Amino acid sequence: MENSGFKVSCIDLKSAGIDQTDADSLHSFDDYNQPLMDFLAALPQNEQVILVGHSAGGLSVTQACHKFAKKIRLAVYVAATMLKLGYWTDQDLKDGVPDLSEFGDVYQLGFGLGQDKPPTSALVKKEFQRNIFYPLSPPEDSTLAGMLMRPGPILALTSARFKEEGEVEKVPRVYIRTRHDSVVKPEQQEAMIKRWPPLSVYELDSDHSPLFSTPFLLFGLLLKAAAFDVGTNFETRPPS
Repeated sequence: MENSGFKVSCIDLKSAGIDQTDADSLHSFDDYNQPLMDFLAALPQNEQVILVGHSAGGLSVTQACHKFAKKIRLAVYVAATMLKLGYWTDQDLKDGVPDLSEFGDVYQLGFGLGQDKPPTSALVKKEFQRNIFYPLSPPEDSTLAGMLMRPGPILALTSARFKEEGEVEKVPRVYIRTRHDSVVKPEQQEAMIKRWPPLSVYELDSDHSPLFSTPFLLFGLLLKAAAFDVGTNFETRPPS
């Protein structure tokens, strides 16, 4: 993307990337997503960004659209949770939370609030990671990704609930579907698209990790989305 002239910023949310926060210490989505909120708050009023969220990162993108709509030129969801108001209902959880039960006992859970309380973090056990996340990806990429994988703050993530505010509906959205996804399954992606239709829907023959399994096709779709006319009349354009 940088070679194509874009300035790229990768925001490490709490307990992810180089951020050293313990996932078991995160109990609210607002706390988890604070680095992105801080980034957007510091952005000059006359600047706009294109936000790209993958998997649970879709929740972060949606909260940003609620709070900083005028600073977001386009929101791109890549195999991502796309729920307008987050997790309020059982249907929201069904559509937006991965169901990995078909693979067996896959989770290593953390109980930061005590063993008698709901789990605060989850990590897919190493022996399941390739089949779940990277079945179509090069082995060297899946091996490296597995080495870097850290527990996810599931208590914070499932507490993501948004109140409609600002001009969230004025932010144009694009969804990139992943046809062979075992995490956010195709039927879940389709359900979320139908409930909150984006401006455009693209599709990849990839697993849950197109950045590994179809990186050049993903790059092409990101360029296509970024170049799309997102003028003030975007809402009149049918999805393609």
